[in-house]
Amino acid sequence: MYSLTINELSKAQFLAQYWQKQPLLIKGGFKNFVDPIDAEELAGLAMEEGIESRIVTNSDGWQCANGPFEDFSTLGEEHSTLLVQAVDHWHPDAAELVEPFRFIPNWRIDDLMVSYSTPGGGVGPHIDQYDVFIIQGSGKRHWRVGQVDKSVQQFSANKGLLQVGPFTAVIDVELEPGDILYIPPNAPHEGYAIEPSLNYSIGFRAPNQTDLLSAFADHLIDHDLGQARYGDEQLTERPSRGELTSDEIARLRKLMIAAIDDDSTFLRFISESLSEPNMIRTYCP
Repeated sequence: MYSLTINELSKAQFLAQYWQKQPLLIKGGFKNFVDPIDAEELAGLAMEEGIESRIVTNSDGWQCANGPFEDFSTLGEEHSTLLVQAVDHWHPDAAELVEPFRFIPNWRIDDLMVSYSTPGGGVGPHIDQYDVFIIQGSGKRHWRVGQVDKSVQQFSANKGLLQVGPFTAVIDVELEPGDILYIPPNAPHEGYAIEPSLNYSIGFRAPNQTDLLSAFADHLIDHDLGQARYGDEQLTERPSRGELTSDEIARLRKLMIAAIDDDSTFLRFISESLSEPNMIRTYCP
């Protein structure tokens, strides 16, 4: 069982001072850290159907390949990273790493992603739209992290491998086993392995309006709900047949909101939706 120490902070102090506000280096967050999984086991998971995995290389430009993998010839001795999603769903020992972070509500916890990098390997400078704790396993990794900046622009480095340009680092550090980085949404960061390294990334789901509305619409369709129709029994003749009145707009909005305001429908949707695995990492498509 892993025991988390957040420097000299209580969990309440961490939430008040850092959560979704600023990055934090947690030196020795896990004392005497022992990897719950090794690189060979991780590679084994990356060969399985139904487990999301990818290999990112940066030896000759940025390249990204999606699993499952039959072999690992693209995982070079340098400048390569294997990433496997939702390892906590498949590996009970690795799942224990999530437990110390359950002072964050369960519904916000998404998954544990594990990566293995050869020297120089990484996914480049990028931002995430969600909170993440990155735990250093065996090996060492050099990290740079900037302050939260919602104006940072992303670009596609290669077929959807999203990255950002240069940024000013407020954390510039070499992580050793058991060290942890907390990185809030929209804080640019980049990490490169100094030696063969394992990293554990605990991500937190953060659905946007499109995610929620799209999923809610699917829920209505799946359960044959949302059948109330627009009506205008007080309709009168108007000068322009192309006119859409403010009253009609209000009625249409009210019709849509009524579906969300139905407690039995919405509560069932939100409880089901937030109980499902939600793969939120977007290093490459």
